[in-house]
Amino acid sequence: MEKHLICLDLDGTLLNDEKHISPYTKRVLQYLKKAGHEIIISTGRPYRASVDYYRAMDMNTPIINFNGAYIHHPTDNRFEPKHDQFDARIASKIFQDISQLNVKNIIAEVRDQVYINNYDQTLFEGFSMGNPEIKYGKLNELLTESPTSLLIQAEDDEIPNIKKHLNKHYAEFIEHRRWGAPFPVIEIVKKGINKGKAVKYVAEYLNVDFDNIIAFGDEDNDNEMIQFANYGIAMGNAIPELKEIANEVTDTNNNDGIGKYLNKHFGLNM
Repeated sequence: MEKHLICLDLDGTLLNDEKHISPYTKRVLQYLKKAGHEIIISTGRPYRASVDYYRAMDMNTPIINFNGAYIHHPTDNRFEPKHDQFDARIASKIFQDISQLNVKNIIAEVRDQVYINNYDQTLFEGFSMGNPEIKYGKLNELLTESPTSLLIQAEDDEIPNIKKHLNKHYAEFIEHRRWGAPFPVIEIVKKGINKGKAVKYVAEYLNVDFDNIIAFGDEDNDNEMIQFANYGIAMGNAIPELKEIANEVTDTNNNDGIGKYLNKHFGLNM
């Protein structure tokens, strides 16, 4: 069988609700890896919050972080990394605008550095994975370079108003998506950044035919990746909008949705 590229979102997809990779799904993936197929992580998380899973799967491929804003190869310096930061002036304007909206907090990330507008113990625990440098205070004063991403934390009923504001004033400069997990936030990255383009970049590097790409996801930040992949698979727990555009819907992240689909697709009888 020709070499395939298997693209894995983390939260709500490869990881169950306890943030673990199930033994069965891991066994299937490692079998396919040994058979010569390529497996990558494609996540909204930064590298520091995904490296443990990369190592647990004994991967030797590029990794996609920040929904495609940062792509690098942890074990091969010959791979040309991509780091797409958005204009610091736009970020500064968003900081000013957000103060007029009902926002709980704003987080800026520059690769593995974290800047949080207001101290929050829950956010600290969530963003401290990988021991990044974390600073608190006014983001306009703290940031010394353009951010990789911005995260806006707000109550559920405020999210539509914030997204409407971003669309009205910044549509030509940014992309924004909502996270379902591990935190309910709006993530903002540079215009044109998405997992679909990132997977294309990695697939070309790994010399995998686009017809042989399988991708799994559960949230709206997976839309372009699911549409780009020849086999775009939505998890059983995915949002309805993603299920509508997917080629197929598998079982949930808590019931080995990835392992079950791959077992059937490749005829493994595992």
